[in-house]
Amino acid sequence: MAKKYDLVVKTGEYTDSSGEVKARYQNIGVVMENDKGPYMLLNRTFNPAGVPGNADRDNIIVSMFEPKDDRGSGGGSSSGAPRKPAAVLDDDIPFVTMFSNW
Repeated sequence: MAKKYDLVVKTGEYTDSSGEVKARYQNIGVVMENDKGPYMLLNRTFNPAGVPGNADRDNIIVSMFEPKDDRGSGGGSSSGAPRKPAAVLDDDIPFVTMFSNW
């Protein structure tokens, strides 16, 4: 089984510390492929009704992005593999912040 794409929806926008408006995204699943062809794995908790969008449309946009090299096909939260911490501090109690880039 090979991970082909991450499935992502835009959930909103935010303003960063420099005043620039940026998009907020949520990973909702993956597209995998095996010897029988491609298939999707969607997160059970994903509810498309909660994705903001145009009131005149009955659908949402789901983007497909190729996995980043640093995650590969075995990384990320959808694979079930443990995440690698971004850094361990040289302290009495090492920790990793919740918002670090895993």
